[in-house]
Amino acid sequence: MKSDLFTIIKKEFARFFGDKRMVFTALMPGLLIYALYSFMGDGMSQMYEPDENYVYEINVVNMPQSLAFLEEVEEVNISKIQEADADAVKDAIREDEADILVVFPENFDAEMLAYDVMTATTPAPNVEIYYNSANTESSGAYSIMREVLNSFEQSIANKFDICQGEKEYDLATEEDISAMVISMMMPMLILMMLFSGCLSVSAESIAGEKERGTIATLLVTPMKRRDLALGKMISLSTFGLLSGLSSFIGIMLSLPNLMGGSGLENVKFGYSVADYAVLLLVIITTTLLIVGMISIISAYAKSVKEASTMASPLMIIVSLVGVTNMMSSGMPEELYWYLIPIYNSVQCISGVFSMDYQMLPVIITCVANTLYSGIFVVVLTKMFGSERIMYT
Repeated sequence: MKSDLFTIIKKEFARFFGDKRMVFTALMPGLLIYALYSFMGDGMSQMYEPDENYVYEINVVNMPQSLAFLEEVEEVNISKIQEADADAVKDAIREDEADILVVFPENFDAEMLAYDVMTATTPAPNVEIYYNSANTESSGAYSIMREVLNSFEQSIANKFDICQGEKEYDLATEEDISAMVISMMMPMLILMMLFSGCLSVSAESIAGEKERGTIATLLVTPMKRRDLALGKMISLSTFGLLSGLSSFIGIMLSLPNLMGGSGLENVKFGYSVADYAVLLLVIITTTLLIVGMISIISAYAKSVKEASTMASPLMIIVSLVGVTNMMSSGMPEELYWYLIPIYNSVQCISGVFSMDYQMLPVIITCVANTLYSGIFVVVLTKMFGSERIMYT
């Protein structure tokens, strides 16, 4: 009995380690999961941090002499403005066109030195800092200025206050905050929905027919391999898109409940018909791309189970790319980034939901995804013409 037991174990070990594809698909998910969570950790830590070379624009009204040293700090640029221009700067902060506004009392240094915590009958001089919490650069500038003022305040025995009173210092609207939150969540969710929908139909359509032997009947007909590959891609893309759109509609309908936990359940999202049209266009071309990748994997696999297993590393890679928008405060300005498959779709989807996108990057993304899908059709056609691949 012992010899039979070891014989079975030895046989299974030989089967596993003798198949490079099986070893690869077994070990790769663990490595990719490690990379995914490490990357997500870095992304979350950098989510609210601007580029390390960014210079913060600090607009100051009544700049006091006691804080003149700020003008020597490399990472900030002090712009002295008149009090009459303060409202215009606040509007620019709301529109993400300015970082922060700091308003000092007119005679700040004199009032600060004259103030005595123990005997004062009037409030301490108040420094007002206006910022936009939905903007990464504005939040960073606010944090720096707040830290500098707190340190200065402690060094002089708390002779002034910061952002006291009933004024609204955070100029971000609820719509801005909700758009920021949604733009960080949605790309990865949409990609996962599309990938799951495409995998469920693509693996069965190609690897399933290969496993059952019905693909051989199709291959011996006079049908062109190109027509077979293209027909598979179009039909599978339609099924995958329907699945993805169903999940997408479910998410959009549940957004009010999703945002309710943050106190934003009454926010009306300002997305236009054009925004949804752009989003749909990106989703369609992304679906074509994902179907193409999964179809090639399915054509190479021997069965539906093997196709699903081999697609697992690809799913983790897609998830990894899906969180890259957390590491940037906006869509990349360089157009070559939009030639990178999946990454380009993530950035466009994030841009649409954050209501901050341009049409040229979207057009480049859709054209690139369509081109890559065409290449996948050519590769799939070649695979259908290979007896070694299709009849193994």
